[in-house]
Amino acid sequence: MIFVSFSKEAGMFKRIKGTQDFLDLTLFNFIIEQAKKHFSEYNFTEIATPVIEPTDLYHRSTGQESEVVTKQMFRIAVKDGEQMCLRPEITPSIIRAFIENNVIQTPWKVFTYGPVFRYERPQKGRYRQFHQLNIEVIGSESISQDASFVKMLDRFFSDKLSLRNYALLINFIGCFEDRKAYRELLSQFLDNVEQDICKECKIRKEKNTLRIFDCKSPDCQKIYKDAPHITDSLCKECKGEWETLQEELTLLSVSYKVEPTLVRGLDYYSKTVFEFVSDSLGSQSAFCGGGRYNQLVSQLGGKGDQPSVGAAPGIERLMLLLEPIRDTLVLPQPPALHLILPMSKKQDMLALLLADTLQSEGLCTDILLEGGSIKSMMRRANRMGAKYVLILGDEEQEEKKVTVKDMVNGKSDQILQVELVEFLKS
Repeated sequence: MIFVSFSKEAGMFKRIKGTQDFLDLTLFNFIIEQAKKHFSEYNFTEIATPVIEPTDLYHRSTGQESEVVTKQMFRIAVKDGEQMCLRPEITPSIIRAFIENNVIQTPWKVFTYGPVFRYERPQKGRYRQFHQLNIEVIGSESISQDASFVKMLDRFFSDKLSLRNYALLINFIGCFEDRKAYRELLSQFLDNVEQDICKECKIRKEKNTLRIFDCKSPDCQKIYKDAPHITDSLCKECKGEWETLQEELTLLSVSYKVEPTLVRGLDYYSKTVFEFVSDSLGSQSAFCGGGRYNQLVSQLGGKGDQPSVGAAPGIERLMLLLEPIRDTLVLPQPPALHLILPMSKKQDMLALLLADTLQSEGLCTDILLEGGSIKSMMRRANRMGAKYVLILGDEEQEEKKVTVKDMVNGKSDQILQVELVEFLKS
């Protein structure tokens, strides 16, 4: 079980290592809003699942020997012995929801987003609490679904997010029988180089052979370039699907590179696997990974197999890619701020009533209730980015008017309070 401590210095609490505060959500919200629009255009429905799940859900789906299960899960201790955890990924949660809610209509095309939790060494774009989009098509066996799905993601990144500096890596890891035959070939290869690979890879060789390709050691990766390719061990049916997938991606004008060592890090994948990567992210280059998983529904207690395909773009990594091109994006702009300046306490009540009227009409409004000189309040209005300043002094109160100052052109008008909404909206 993982326990994380927090630091306290001179009475000040600091955030837990590997987490972050979002004080500007502009890019985050831009990604989410573009995702909602884009995936809805492809007939996907937005759903939400809990961030806490049964621990065994990930033992059975992700794999007992995966790093997610052995090293990275945040487990929660509860009194009755029930084993819970903060979700380390979202796909098993969606599959659980599919089974538990007895979804009948397939393909079930859904997407969601939210926080995910993994205990690992924080790096650029990698946090212990991070955020993912998850997009899943549950109940479709057609390999053409994979081509359509990958094209949808490619269009999301290029058209909706305006990304250019990225590439698509793709591989085909076949069916269960293909991987069984391939593991034997790979084991024979590893027997000949075992003295040269790292300690972690020696363990993976015995427990989960395909995971050796996930090794981050440059020395190991250099050795694995000479390893046999899994696409050379495909059965007739899988070989045909692999050829079809490549043909259809080309037909859809999707640029890709076949990456023979790409296997993805989770046990449930089969057949199509892919990653979108960018060298702008450094060594942790992947910002979206996914693939096909044909037996996960039955593994998690479903009545039968529901062949599926899914992907999970990382929101923080997308934000890192978008930051350099931020000025070129059509980002949502905050509404024009109407800032009320009561000149004394006597105008506070009128300022409250006036603000309530403007807010009820959908106008972004705030009040400077802390007082001060007109000069200091105007400086503060500038810092707050106010578009209009609404001045209430003794004269305005007596004449039932408001002095409206346009902070862009400096023009001032005196407007009757009853006509203020119409004036500001025009």
